[in-house]
Amino acid sequence: MNWLSDITPPGIKKIFRSQSDSGDTLWTKCPACSEMIFNRDLEANLHVCPSCDHHMKIDVTERLNALFDDGKWKKIKLPEVPVDPLKFRDEKKYSDRLREYRKKTGEEDALVIGVGKVDGVTSVVAVQNFAFMGGSMGMGLGEGIIRAAEEAVSQKAPFVMFTASGGARMQEGILSLMQMPRTTIAVQMVKEAGLPYVVVLTNPTTGGVTASYAMLGDVHLAEPGALIGFAGPRVIEQTIREKLPEGFQRAEYLHDKGMVDMVVPRKQMREILGGLLRVFTRHGVKAKPAAKPEEKADIAETSTSNVTSLPAPKAKAKDAVVAEDGLDKAAE
Repeated sequence: MNWLSDITPPGIKKIFRSQSDSGDTLWTKCPACSEMIFNRDLEANLHVCPSCDHHMKIDVTERLNALFDDGKWKKIKLPEVPVDPLKFRDEKKYSDRLREYRKKTGEEDALVIGVGKVDGVTSVVAVQNFAFMGGSMGMGLGEGIIRAAEEAVSQKAPFVMFTASGGARMQEGILSLMQMPRTTIAVQMVKEAGLPYVVVLTNPTTGGVTASYAMLGDVHLAEPGALIGFAGPRVIEQTIREKLPEGFQRAEYLHDKGMVDMVVPRKQMREILGGLLRVFTRHGVKAKPAAKPEEKADIAETSTSNVTSLPAPKAKAKDAVVAEDGLDKAAE
């Protein structure tokens, strides 16, 4: 703290605050380029910095509204699971921690499931909520993914999974690790039904999530700059005691190595994802608008001119021999 910070009025301090700070503010500081962005402009740009294209965290509801056609979708309720089965306690009781995050986010767990149309294709979309205990994978999330897979099979619809997680939820111990094979079976159920399973990897996707359903997609998309891996780069550096390459475990690096099929900016996600789903479900390419009468006339004239200007077909070798024989006989 310097002398200027001490004399700055509290009201001014509240206006300029980084995205990680809590409270209602008018401006957000980009963590990548330090640009100050008006919050209304940031929301209109889907929480992507207009200066450096840094993709910040986006609310689950905002993501789903931007993805589904006309922002219309139906929320699927998560199945109920036992609360604090291990009676775990660290700095506070696990049950108290769950109650705190449920009040903060308004969600039951770190997953939101929506059903709606993406570019005209009815789809089931599950989005991990990083704001709920870091998107950690526990029984609630595992049951939610199974519920989403069952909904996709029931409606014969594609299943799209947006991942964002720090890994398994330590407060549930072995019960959280059991969600890895359970969610894998849920994905297999979708594939056996002949339905597409598309994964969109967002920042960050790590731990047991990466080791299970996050890497089982028919196609893997990723947002720019997303951290994707099992263990984080800091842990890897401390283990191997070597400096990692530039951009290691980022979406662009993994795309170059073939682990990610496509890096898609958030503003293009609906268009790209919708196109993939239309191909997978054989909806075909959308028809182009009908041509105007003037345009039709131009097309007809162009077609006619192309036909009349075509060269005459060449004579076959056999026909040429016959023609030469005829000319010889005529000369005789």
